[in-house]
Amino acid sequence: MKHILGKKLAVKIAALLFALMLAGCSTLRSTEAEAVRTYLLEAQFDRTVQAKPVPLVLTVSPSRAAPGYNTERMAFVRQPHRLEYFAKNRWAERPAKMLDPLLVRALELRTGFNAVTSADGMVKGDVRLDTEITLLQQEFTTSPSRMHMRLRVQLVEQASYRVLATQVFDAVEAAPADNPYGGVIAANRMLPRLLDQIADFAAMNGVSFYGHLK
Repeated sequence: MKHILGKKLAVKIAALLFALMLAGCSTLRSTEAEAVRTYLLEAQFDRTVQAKPVPLVLTVSPSRAAPGYNTERMAFVRQPHRLEYFAKNRWAERPAKMLDPLLVRALELRTGFNAVTSADGMVKGDVRLDTEITLLQQEFTTSPSRMHMRLRVQLVEQASYRVLATQVFDAVEAAPADNPYGGVIAANRMLPRLLDQIADFAAMNGVSFYGHLK
């Protein structure tokens, strides 16, 4: 009798352990399914450009973003005028914040300014570069989908706050896949081109401004 009861107890314990194991696996699968994927905005630069020297210090102010894009959420559109966001895919940080060190690096490599500094540093520049992300979205209105980014840039004289030049830079890149990761790849492919163009804009107008000072 005791032997039979012992076997029944062992069976019950085994069944309980198996149920707990299944519950644990189910929880793990649920957690994995709910995990949010985060992505970086990055840029690789090929080489340093031998630019014309500009004996000025350029300060890069913190980039801003237009409403709808000042967020870690990744925006996409399926129809005009309607902005949506991926539920489980996000930028690791606000794109405007991730853009700043990349912009500084591009300006260091492609312009001849004496120095390129961030606005939060101790050095006050002679001219300042202001940047705003006015659009950053994956567009499913085309096939394949594409990443679309637009930046508005101003070069400002620090002493007088006079705007020296303004330009809008716009780029699109086809996504290799119609999903959030495809949009990330497209964004990081086109970003170096945009940054190179902004650096050339800053260099050209910096040279022009210094020429008028002499």
